[in-house]
Amino acid sequence: MPADPTPRGESAAHAELKRLALAWAQAGGLTICAPEVRLPKSGYRADVAACSPGPARRTAVFECKQARADLLKDARDEAEARQQVAALAARLQKLEALLAEHRPDLRRGESLFPEFDAWDFSGLEHETHRRVLADLATWQERLHHGTKFSKLFRWRAADCLYLVSEDNIFAEAEIPAGWGLLVRRGAELVLARRPVLTEPAEDTRLALLEAIALAATRAVNRTAGVTLLPFQDNFTPRTQR
Repeated sequence: MPADPTPRGESAAHAELKRLALAWAQAGGLTICAPEVRLPKSGYRADVAACSPGPARRTAVFECKQARADLLKDARDEAEARQQVAALAARLQKLEALLAEHRPDLRRGESLFPEFDAWDFSGLEHETHRRVLADLATWQERLHHGTKFSKLFRWRAADCLYLVSEDNIFAEAEIPAGWGLLVRRGAELVLARRPVLTEPAEDTRLALLEAIALAATRAVNRTAGVTLLPFQDNFTPRTQR
C-alpha cells in the first residue's frame, strides 16, 4: 500500500493551504513544483516551492500558516534578534567578570595562573545572573529557529516569497518584510499583497529547481510505493576498446 504523502502530524487545514498553493503556482506559469522542498544551503524546508520552465525561469517559495501563532514563531526580525543576543552576551560577560571579582571561591582552580582559570557559575544563586542567562538563551533560540522569514528574504531563496494563510488572521504589520500574502477565500487563493522581487543569482534558481525535482521524486516514490535499492553505478558509460 502506498505511503501517505502528507507529513505526519500535519492538519487537514495546513494540507489544504499547500494544495491551493500548488494550484496557484501552476496557474501562474510556475509549472515545476513540489511540496516539502528542502531549500538549498539554508537548512529550511519550504511547504511548497515552484519554478517556471525555460531560460527566463522564475522561482517562488510558499510558506503556509493556518494560525497567527504559527507565523509569529518564524517571523521574528533577524537583525533585532542579533542585536539582542549581542547585547545580552556582553551584559552577561560583564556581570560574570564582576561576580568573579567578588566571589573568588567560584574559581575551578584548574590553572596555575588566575587570569587563565575558568569559573563555575552553575550553582550560583544570583537572580540577575539567572535572568540574563535565561534571556540570552531565549533570544539565541529565536535567532537560530525563529527568523526563518527574515533569513529567506535576505538570502534571496527565490524570486518571490509568499505567505499563504487563512483570511483575517494577521495584522498588516505582522506580515514579514518583502513577503507577499495569499489568503484563502473559499476554495481559492487571493493575492492580498505582492512580494518584493528579490532577483536571486541564476545558480540559486538552478539549485532550487534541483531541490524541487528531488522533492517531486520523493513524492512519486511514496505514491508508487517504491522501495529504494542500494546504490549501483548503472549509468557510467562503458569505455570503448
